[in-house]
Amino acid sequence: MTRRSAADPTAAELVARYDGQALGPRYWTTFAVLAGVATLDFADFFLIGFILAVIGPEWGLSYGQSAMILYGGGVGSILAALLWGSVSDARGRKRQIISGTIICGLSAGLIAFVPQGWWELIVALRILVGFGLAASATPVLTLVVEVTPTRHRTRVGSLFMVFSSLGILVAALSSGLLIETLGWRGVALLGFMPLVPALLTALFVPESLRWLVAVGRISQAMALVGEPGQAGAAAPQVEKGRGLIRSLGDLYERPRIFWQVVIVNAAALTVVFGYYLWGPTIMSAELGRSVGGTALYFVIISGCGILGRLSTAVVVPFTGRRPLGIVLALLAAVALACVSLSGGRTVAGVPMALISLSCAAFFCEGGLANSAPYAIEQYGARLGARAAGLAQAASGVGRIIGPLALALIAGSSNVVSPAFSAAAAAPAFLFFAGCMVLVSGAFVFLAVETNGRPID
Repeated sequence: MTRRSAADPTAAELVARYDGQALGPRYWTTFAVLAGVATLDFADFFLIGFILAVIGPEWGLSYGQSAMILYGGGVGSILAALLWGSVSDARGRKRQIISGTIICGLSAGLIAFVPQGWWELIVALRILVGFGLAASATPVLTLVVEVTPTRHRTRVGSLFMVFSSLGILVAALSSGLLIETLGWRGVALLGFMPLVPALLTALFVPESLRWLVAVGRISQAMALVGEPGQAGAAAPQVEKGRGLIRSLGDLYERPRIFWQVVIVNAAALTVVFGYYLWGPTIMSAELGRSVGGTALYFVIISGCGILGRLSTAVVVPFTGRRPLGIVLALLAAVALACVSLSGGRTVAGVPMALISLSCAAFFCEGGLANSAPYAIEQYGARLGARAAGLAQAASGVGRIIGPLALALIAGSSNVVSPAFSAAAAAPAFLFFAGCMVLVSGAFVFLAVETNGRPID
């Protein structure tokens, strides 16, 4: 191990100096590249909703088969989130971001080459897409939280969550504009896009200083704050002989926070992935519109989700995370209940389902922008990636329950057809509303405030 001289700064001094730096070009370059990773990885994940609205009727898939395609991503994301959280805490954030993004991009793009009717192969590729998404998203958000100075962290951490919604908008917009001209295979080829930010991450994104300090790589940390230090990097102080399960068990040292993270992420993602992944099929059948026309409706819905996340980034430094989480979850529950009651009604010629779902997206995704950085802030740099992994794993459960719940309520053996109506969807949206009430309760009884508090 490299020996530290008396003139070298301590770990606490390094973090304090880094925390006091301005948000300069290096910071914003890192932020922009990671934003590209988040945007295109989430675009990959949600493209399948629009592709399925085409191949479901074309291939004669049942709701059960379609649901397997949709929740395959959730299966992959659970394993990846738990594994990559521990690996990232042991080996660093950067390499996991690159490898996860490559897996996500390759797996999503290869869907374009699946032979007609081979839905099982799409399920397998979707498992890999979910694996890659979680493998990337777990360290990406951790790195953003850790590289952002404390005085900016609450706002910037929530602002970063806009880019996952932007990914949904990219998926909806590209599908709406291209699927009727290029076909579903042409749209699926867009899945290769994340390979570009993966390369940019390798070239331009530095490792997390807080992680370097936590594992004892002081020389590398000193270089990030402009300190000359000594040549070479100290060997990482990673605990030896610890298996994956024991490593993850460290998170249960704080059981109240553990269950708050699990409940909020599992319940909220059940809702968001349920309405985004099934939404194109539901609205196309109910409103009698083409898949391209329905995709443009989802441009509006995802646009409202982006506005919700932006609004959270503006408001949360003043309200704090806990009060805002309570309010947004309750408002989302009301909006989702309105979706279930909308039927085929219109307001000034606009489908009530579209209005209600847009409001639900605003509140649900505003809530996600508030809660996603929360786990990392509560657990700190030593456990940050594992905490993000726990949140992603809980989200993976939601990615399964959301599509599966609606499929079971609608009748999983039914073949996708225009006969699917709001009558079948209404109970599912009431279930989604109940999930958001559960989120609100978790904030009330389990959450602790982190706004403005150091995470080290």
